[in-house]
Amino acid sequence: VNIGLLAAKGSLMLTRPTLFTHTADPATYPLMASELFAMVATGKVLIRIDQTFPLAAVADAHRALESRGTTGSTVLVP
Repeated sequence: VNIGLLAAKGSLMLTRPTLFTHTADPATYPLMASELFAMVATGKVLIRIDQTFPLAAVADAHRALESRGTTGSTVLVP
């Protein structure tokens, strides 16, 4: 991306968020986690689970993940 071109087009901005910006202070983890879980509980954040694997088929789950054959979350179930 040509950043100069963004400026020429009228005060457009480019940002690249990183996980480490939000996790630099370990003391904030419990607060962030409780806020996230509250949003999940109220339905404001939906967690997409596209496939489940029985725990006994964990090798199949790994193969699917490694081959990029999954989308969304993959969950192992008992």
